[in-house]
Amino acid sequence: MLYQIKNGTVSVGGRQILSHIDFEIKGKEKVGVVGKNGAGKTTLLRLIHGEIELDRDDKRQGKGIVMSQKMSIGMLRQFLYEEQEKTVEELIGDVARELLGQSMQEEAYSPEMAAFMAEFDRIFTGFGFSMEDKKRMLSCFSGGEQKRICLTRLFLQKPDILLLDEPDNHLDLKAIEWLEECLIHYPGQAVIVSHDRFFLDKTVNVIYDLMNGRLYRYPGNYSHFREEKARRILAKKKAWERQQEEVRRLEALVERFKGRPRKAAFARSRRSILERMEKAEKPWEEEAHMFTGDMEPAVPGNKWVMELEDTLVGYTSPLYTLSLRVRRGQKIAIIGENGVGKTALLKTLAGEIPPLGGKLLFGDKNVCGYFSQQGEGKKDPDNAGQAEEKAPGSLSVLDHFRALFPALNEKEARKALNDYLFRGTDAHKRVDSLSGGERSRLYLAEMLFARPNLLLLDEPTSHMDIPAKETLESAFRSYTGTILFVSHDRYFIRQVSDAVLLIRDKKAFYYPFGYLHYLNHVKNHPENESPALVEAKNEAFLESFRAVPKKERMQSHQPTTEEASGEWRLERMAEDMEEAEETFAFWHEKKKEAEMLSWLSSGKEDTLPLEKKENRAIEAWTKACIDWLEAYDEARHRDSWED
Repeated sequence: MLYQIKNGTVSVGGRQILSHIDFEIKGKEKVGVVGKNGAGKTTLLRLIHGEIELDRDDKRQGKGIVMSQKMSIGMLRQFLYEEQEKTVEELIGDVARELLGQSMQEEAYSPEMAAFMAEFDRIFTGFGFSMEDKKRMLSCFSGGEQKRICLTRLFLQKPDILLLDEPDNHLDLKAIEWLEECLIHYPGQAVIVSHDRFFLDKTVNVIYDLMNGRLYRYPGNYSHFREEKARRILAKKKAWERQQEEVRRLEALVERFKGRPRKAAFARSRRSILERMEKAEKPWEEEAHMFTGDMEPAVPGNKWVMELEDTLVGYTSPLYTLSLRVRRGQKIAIIGENGVGKTALLKTLAGEIPPLGGKLLFGDKNVCGYFSQQGEGKKDPDNAGQAEEKAPGSLSVLDHFRALFPALNEKEARKALNDYLFRGTDAHKRVDSLSGGERSRLYLAEMLFARPNLLLLDEPTSHMDIPAKETLESAFRSYTGTILFVSHDRYFIRQVSDAVLLIRDKKAFYYPFGYLHYLNHVKNHPENESPALVEAKNEAFLESFRAVPKKERMQSHQPTTEEASGEWRLERMAEDMEEAEETFAFWHEKKKEAEMLSWLSSGKEDTLPLEKKENRAIEAWTKACIDWLEAYDEARHRDSWED
């Protein structure tokens, strides 16, 4: 199957949206389309679906759109406008008869119809519905539920090209993971617009980047696209700078010799070279800002930031009990289903609600910044300027920021705001005119610029586009203080966290090896997830042991033979753990290289053997980590609270 757009231009309302684009889908490719809000991603989907046409262009050679004969295209709709008075079962029955060409009387006796309905049941329940929901009227379902029903219908119809515009919006994590599985195994082609980068990483093998009306194709998933785009930007920047330097040199020669009769021919030849020179494309400006170097807190804080001992977390009644010690510099993602008490924990730590029992201690040098789910930032007043005399919303972004940090001159304040994507005229927007995502970005910029040593963040990147998320990810990675955060953005969790606190079944579990490692373990051992998770109470002892330098452990008292043996065993197991991690990193890189060669050679390279080696390596690494944890659980050393 082939779908191709050649040199296509689309204008809407007299404004050019897509400019001389080239786009194609080959084989069974799954294509992701990314770009800023308003760049034209939905316009591209509508063009492929046939809802709009290319502009007339006398310069274009041949047809603007080429596609295989009898190619079917299906597009996700947010609502089922015309079928509201039908039940789900009636809707799917209509789809089955349309596809199978059967009458009402035949359907009960057809094995094809029985197989079709079995497939419907599998997909429908996979999206979180019960079998009883088939009897409900479509008008009774919410917008998010209707989207899942639309997805179910599309996967049953199996169009050659599946067009999905933000299909993961309003879906919970289980529904998103089921959607990922459906797309991975989908037999046809797909074009997907999404701001969920983790979702794109799992589902697509080609990325089109839509910038300034033009499309740029990158083989691979989203993470590979980001790496390759950064390389292209750097290469373009260097080529452009080299050419600019050569242009300046030639112009200087022309200017120097144009007035000298004996050198006039030489000057004319340099001018001719300039005129014939093929101009290098000016490099794109990177939409996100990447922070480099460390972002140090104003006050480093204690080695131990907080300790919770049998702390009861909840609002009016306990949701769970938590015992945990948090070390300076940790970045812990708090995950779990909605309603388990993730926000309650952050509110408890921020002092918004009291613990319902147990002990909660903080380091005496803590300076906390708290970002609530409503997008409000709260900073220690000693680390920011005085409040504005005017109402904050009536000020511009620049004036608001300078009021908080009066020591900054205008140039310094603009530079700080530019780093958080308030560029040019954006700095003059009124605060009360900002979108939800822009306002959250401003609050987080204020918080990070105040440099507290502890950040408590509840869904910090909600309603943000990808460049804004990547800017903040970069900032949080550069930040050397301590972060505890709640997020549903799996890519953000992967990029920022170095440990995971999972709240489930009224218990808290700690996983100290990062989010991706945790996901790989769950994937490879779905029937036996618990051994990879250490109850947070035990992890309190683990963190104490890990943070104490080896010499201090040995010199604190004369160890017994049993303790010395245990110390030696842990050291050997730590070496095994590091070696296993290096082995996994080696095979992971080898597989990525092979995948790149496969994309370049149109899928001729076999990457399956390397994938198997990578899976075996990560299983060995996981086992080494868990063995080390279990060995340490026997030691149960504690360390002092002092800095």
